[in-house]
This record gives sequence, C-alpha cells and structure tokens, in this order.
Amino acid sequence: MKYFNITELGISALYFLASLVLFFIGKIAFQQFNRKTKVSYELLEKDNLAFSFSLVGYYIGLTLAIGSSLLGEHVSLEADMVSIGIYGLGAILLLNISSIINDKLIFRKFKMQKEINEDENVGSGVIEAANYIATGLIIFGASKGAVSFDVIILYWAIAQIALILSSVLYNIITPYDIHDEIEKDNVAVGVGFAGTIIGMAIILSYAVSNHYHTISEASVAIGTLIIIGLITLPLTRIVTDKILLSGYSLTDELVNQHKPNIGCGLIEATAYIGASILLTWCF
Repeated sequence: MKYFNITELGISALYFLASLVLFFIGKIAFQQFNRKTKVSYELLEKDNLAFSFSLVGYYIGLTLAIGSSLLGEHVSLEADMVSIGIYGLGAILLLNISSIINDKLIFRKFKMQKEINEDENVGSGVIEAANYIATGLIIFGASKGAVSFDVIILYWAIAQIALILSSVLYNIITPYDIHDEIEKDNVAVGVGFAGTIIGMAIILSYAVSNHYHTISEASVAIGTLIIIGLITLPLTRIVTDKILLSGYSLTDELVNQHKPNIGCGLIEATAYIGASILLTWCF
C-alpha cells in the first residue's frame, strides 16, 4: 500500500477541486449548448425519464472528458493546473460539439431534442446517453496517446467519422430501419443501438490511446483497428442471434412483436460492449 504525506494529499485535493470546478463548467456548457432545454423542468417537474438517461450519459461522458485532463506526468502544481484548465475546457467543448455533429449526421432523420424533451422517447434518451459516453471514452483515450491538444482534436475527428460509419453499417446489417423504430418509441432497438455506439467507442478509445512515432504509423494502426471494429459489428450480431438467443430471432424480439423485448436489446448491447472489450485485450 502506498502512503501519502500531507503535501501529496494537499496537492491531490487541489487536483480534485479543479476537477469539480471543471464539472461545474461542463454543467453550464450543457445548458448553453441546449438553450431550449430547461433541465430542472424536464428532470424534476416532468419526471422525463428519456431526459434523465440523456443527462446521466452526459455526466458520465463529462467525467471521462475531465479525467483525461488529469492524466499524464505531473510537472509542477502551477503547470499542472494550467494544463488541467486548458485540456479540461477543451475536452468539455469537444464533448458538446460531438453531440451536435452526431445529432445532425447519425440521427439526421429526426430531431433528437424533440424526441427526448417533447415526446419523452426513452430509446432516444438512451442513444443520446451512449453518444456522450462514447465521446468521453474517445477523448479519454486520445489524451493518453496524444502529445498535444491539436493531436487530440485530430484523433477526436477521426473517431467521429468512425462512429458515423459504424452507425451506417449497423443500419445496413439490421433488417429494419433504426430511425423508424426509434421514432416509434422502440426502447429495445434504442438500447441495442446504444450498445454498438459504446462498443465502437471502446475500440476507438484504445486505438487512439497508444503512442505513435509518426502520423503514418498512427494512421495505419488506428485505421486497422477501425476496420476490425466494423467487421466485428456484424459478427457480434450473428453471434447474439444464433448463439446467445439460440432458437429465437433477435429481430423478432426487437421489432416483430406487440411489445419489443427490452431484455433482448440489453443482451445485444452487452454483446457489442463485451466483444469490444475482449478485442482490445487481445492486442
């Protein structure tokens, strides 16, 4: 067990205090990027479960993004505080920008904010939560592998493209239209789709967390892992359908019955996330 002296504990307390300040700033940033949303009204007066999922996902993603600013070697208290401030504020900005990009591109067929706030669509809330968590994971991984903030931005941009590609592929390999099902408040499909987003983000987070000597080396390594992740996606769905739910049809459970089976959606999501974790452990 490691023992800390009073000075080390005091410095750690200052780092923790700085992270709390960043968390508060992140809370304000969420409100600024979602000005039409009244957080207290949705959460406490309407008891909007869809919004609750979305907000919890944001806070988890925010925690990961802030955590990325606390990584690395400590130089001095002053230098560390400046670094935490710069990287932390940058991570908060990227987290919120990602939400806008994904809403416009991944969920382009409908307005996510309307689905969550007005329709109280729980499936949409779960997907939005997954989006925030995925971005937090990517920023966290990029901060471990990048040597400067501009490289973090580059890794973040590449990962965003990969997330969009994975969502397109998922819609192709499923025999139903994800957007149509989500608009019909199909929570089971939303949960399954959320699992693919987080699963892909785990692979992307690992891909950008490694230190590369050159841009070409990084491009090859990250590109290879993205391709492997995209190949793993349909294979995982087949395994879920034929082995984990042997004797039953995953599609039937999710969309071809009066009450979609949310439990099967959870199994599908867990399969994607589990496969992604195992995949990163293999490298």
